[in-house]
Amino acid sequence: MNTTAISVSRLPLPSRSRLTARVADFISLMKPRVMLLAVFTALVGLMIAPDQLDPLSGSIAILAIAAGAGAAGVLNMWYDADIDAVMARTAGRAIPRGSISRTEALAFGLVLACSAVAVLALALNVKAAALLAFTIFFYVVVYTVWLKRYTPQNIVIGGAAGALPPVIGWAAATGEIGLEPLVLFLIIFLWTPPHFWALSLNRADEYARAGVPMLPVVAGRAATTRQILIYSLLLLPVSVLPWALGFAGTIYGAVAAAGGAIFVMLAVQLRRSREDDRHAPHRLFAFSVLYLFVLFAALLASNSTRWSSTLSARAASTVGSSQAASLATHVRAALSPVRPRAEV
Repeated sequence: MNTTAISVSRLPLPSRSRLTARVADFISLMKPRVMLLAVFTALVGLMIAPDQLDPLSGSIAILAIAAGAGAAGVLNMWYDADIDAVMARTAGRAIPRGSISRTEALAFGLVLACSAVAVLALALNVKAAALLAFTIFFYVVVYTVWLKRYTPQNIVIGGAAGALPPVIGWAAATGEIGLEPLVLFLIIFLWTPPHFWALSLNRADEYARAGVPMLPVVAGRAATTRQILIYSLLLLPVSVLPWALGFAGTIYGAVAAAGGAIFVMLAVQLRRSREDDRHAPHRLFAFSVLYLFVLFAALLASNSTRWSSTLSARAASTVGSSQAASLATHVRAALSPVRPRAEV
């Protein structure tokens, strides 16, 4: 019987409500929506790897990567609490609102980060754990502490952290880093600037008030939309590379080409839009989220045949091994010398 559940159920209703609210606040610090996309790309990296993990090891790997991504989000919110407090989009977050203290957030983030890295190292391999530790460090220290407040290229360089999950997933399965996950890294790396700049175009005033040198604040709308179009054009051919290199099927190739063309079309529309047009940036931002999810889902689907073949081969190997063992037993019994019966 779960004594924790009993003790919580015996709490007065206001106390239970406060406890539930605090748990929800701690979860919100992990940036669940951002974490979900990172975990999904990590899952794809793990699933398309040539070495397939058993379900238990795979689940542990994904949970550890999720915890690591969540820890990076918590530490980002801990450090950026002063910025969040003056931006309308983030003022309602748990730390600026006062429901979670910065000390509590720091402790939670550090414990979560260390636990995620340790579990991945002990349950899977050190290389995947080292990549996860580097990703957390890069996002928190290099991007959050340094780049975000000092350069308009913050999201370009800092985007490397968000592009690493499929590499971590691949490394968790294989213990190595191959060409395939590096291509996936490049896709997310090129996707990140237009995704975030489209969002920041409608938030330029808030970023300016918070003192964050996002590209629309420093260079203006025209320069930002030009950069968005350049990155969108670069993303299109790179997104087709998994099909061209042979580790994704026709389904993926068609989705990548169509999705990339729509991405470029929306970037062109944004480039030609009026200065006061808020719909064009929002359309591109919303599509960019859907685009990355569908692209990686297509990659997952295009590898489903290989997984079926792998599972069939494993099943056949297991049955074959069982039959071979049974045959060997019968042969040994037939060839063994006849022993006299024991005297009664």
